[in-house]
Amino acid sequence: MPARIRAEDQVMVISGKDRGKTGKVLRVEPKKDRVFVEGLNIVKRHQRPVQTAGGQTAGGVIEREGPIHVSNVMLVDPKDGKPTRIGIKIEDGRRLRVSKRSGQKLD
Repeated sequence: MPARIRAEDQVMVISGKDRGKTGKVLRVEPKKDRVFVEGLNIVKRHQRPVQTAGGQTAGGVIEREGPIHVSNVMLVDPKDGKPTRIGIKIEDGRRLRVSKRSGQKLD
């Protein structure tokens, strides 16, 4: 079964601390049902400076995107910018994602 939400999709968070915010999906982890959305669910990680062959990488507190469960995001309809469900339509033997809200193809 193809993934309903893929990398590069525009999604809106529908629950949690970032509810109502939108962003682009950076990557998807289908086995864990998680997505990483650009600029959302920012977590802080403390990193020690590491000596490498090319030089030293900086340490300190690094902020990056944390995972969000896929059930807490919805794809944004490209037509009106509101969250939509996703349907599957078969055309010429290919499965295409279709917006339930406007009927517009997403692929």
